Amino acid sequence: MKWAVLAVLAAAQFLMVLDQAVMNVAISQLVEDFDTTVTTIQAVIALYALTMAGLMLTGGKIGDIIGRRRAFVIGLSIYAVGSALTAASWSVPSLMLGWSILEGVGAALVLPALVALTAGNFEGKQRAIAYGVLGGVAGAGIAVGPILGGWVTTEFTWRLVFVGEVVVVIAILFGTRSIREPARSARTPRLDWVGGVLSASGLALIVFGLLQASNWGWLLPRSSPIEPFGLSLTPFVVAAGGVVLAGFRAWQRRREERGLDPLVHLRLLSIPTLRGGVAMLLAQNLILMGIFFTIPLYLQVVLGHDALETGVRMLPASVGLFVTAMAGSALASRFAARGLVRVGLAIVFLSTLLLLGTIEPQLDDGAFLTAMGVLGVGMGLVISQLGNVVQSAIGDRDRSEAGGLQNTAQQLGSSMGTAVLGAIVITSLLGAFSANVEADERISADAKEEVQVRLSAGGSFVASDEVRAAATEAGLDDETAGALVDDYESAQLDALKIALLFAALIVLASFWVTRRLPTRRFSELEAERGPPEAAPALT
Repeated sequence: MKWAVLAVLAAAQFLMVLDQAVMNVAISQLVEDFDTTVTTIQAVIALYALTMAGLMLTGGKIGDIIGRRRAFVIGLSIYAVGSALTAASWSVPSLMLGWSILEGVGAALVLPALVALTAGNFEGKQRAIAYGVLGGVAGAGIAVGPILGGWVTTEFTWRLVFVGEVVVVIAILFGTRSIREPARSARTPRLDWVGGVLSASGLALIVFGLLQASNWGWLLPRSSPIEPFGLSLTPFVVAAGGVVLAGFRAWQRRREERGLDPLVHLRLLSIPTLRGGVAMLLAQNLILMGIFFTIPLYLQVVLGHDALETGVRMLPASVGLFVTAMAGSALASRFAARGLVRVGLAIVFLSTLLLLGTIEPQLDDGAFLTAMGVLGVGMGLVISQLGNVVQSAIGDRDRSEAGGLQNTAQQLGSSMGTAVLGAIVITSLLGAFSANVEADERISADAKEEVQVRLSAGGSFVASDEVRAAATEAGLDDETAGALVDDYESAQLDALKIALLFAALIVLASFWVTRRLPTRRFSELEAERGPPEAAPALT
């Protein structure tokens, strides 16, 4: 076993999953440091995952052209520059450039190359072990992220995490000399720039539309810049993204028919098992990252916990995910992936119901920690199977493109989870607060009218102290201000519960996706296919 190579690849994998976990527990501190809103930080977090999702296929193809190890090194270098800029960021735009864009671009080069380098440096049983270790390390990053980010943010500053990332990248770059470059085909493929622009633009429009739903409204307009047919702009932007993606698909088919290199061979998506695995990866990340965005809002904004306290309370989910993900390969040797994933989804559904019961003005630590632990166990069971589902469905020559599809689905799910559940929280908050104020007899008609006017312009998820300060500044008496705070705090809890209920509905819908997952053990599928493809010669 090439442990030095595996250590380098594992370190890179750990780095790629650490960021978002850290940012989620630092939301309140980021809002304070940059004097901004939760909605803005939501956009920053979603943009990071969206940048990766939009460029992942292009990043994989660039690796095919220039070599996977070179793409790996270039991607890490860009990532380090982004981490350095993030650590020094002085405004939201500089944070977006460093973290969301530069780190996202770097990760889009690193992750597809990492999958291909793993396949090229290991074979047979060692390859299975390597993929298992990388999956466990990804789980470790999710496990360590909240507690590490919470501790550093509370005791020092979140910026230190990104300084540390620069140091880790430098160490990884030194270790890349031990990695061998898999052989490439005699003919170097050409990059499909048009396809890259179409895929990135389509995904960007969809996620941007979902992000703006909290401001524009889902269907009925609220602060929509234009109102086509009297409706919000949101569905039209999302639909435009779908049209662009349809154009991307048509463009790929056209290139294949002309014998030109597509960005991704669409024949891969005709493989039912791969299609099911990719769809499930999107759904799993949408659920997980959506919940991981919502829960810190409850712990920090509603209850007033700091980043470390938030990280500690999210730790059971991370530990449960890590332990179950590590046990996934052993379970896969005895049970089929479809059954394991369905059991995992059932456990995740149970955890969302348990979490719903804990969203109260006062936190029941025992019930909450139990619910988070159950969430981690269910998610770990799902995550442990999906990478193997995708990779077992194709041969060695398709691993780079399959890895690109796999990572695209994961990052698109992450950005959509943050965008969708974040938008649901904000729109539900505004709706519930408006209804509470209208029904509250303690509030005068003039005060109610003023509240409705302000809510019509949109809003953000803020602490109740800010609502009290705004009411006092507007000249309202203490009784009215207290009534507004009561109504707002009730609306906060209702909004969070609605978001978690929506996550539970996504879990139920995900059972339909599992119908394409394997019904037999991976060992049986490999035996049926015969001997594995010969490992490619290495240059």
